[in-house]
Amino acid sequence: MNFVSVRIITSDVQRLVRFYGEITGMPVTVYTEDFAELVTPACTLAIGSTRTLMLFGGDIARPADNHTVIIEFRVGDVDAEFARFSDILRDVTVQKPTTMPWGNRSLLFRDPDGNLVNFFTPVTAEAIRKFDR
Repeated sequence: MNFVSVRIITSDVQRLVRFYGEITGMPVTVYTEDFAELVTPACTLAIGSTRTLMLFGGDIARPADNHTVIIEFRVGDVDAEFARFSDILRDVTVQKPTTMPWGNRSLLFRDPDGNLVNFFTPVTAEAIRKFDR
């Protein structure tokens, strides 16, 4: 088995495509007005419109209603990313760069749909080993 993707359901695919393209600096491939993907070396972040839910059986998910998942990106320098996006993240920052007890430096913010996003950088030798496997 191979974990390959997380999908965000949204009522505005283009808004999330612009946001994730901008904050990651990576291209987001838009396949249709209802579906796009941000492909990284480790995993894919899929963005699907609410209309795609009908293909899965109906009203099975609600956009902008996530209260349990954190979408995480490992970055080279959390503080530099925070400085680079300070204008974009000003009103959506949950936690400014902070070194966590488990050895990661972490920046928490919300995307336009309110999904929690974590940019993190391992800063202790133990944390670096964990993520370099």
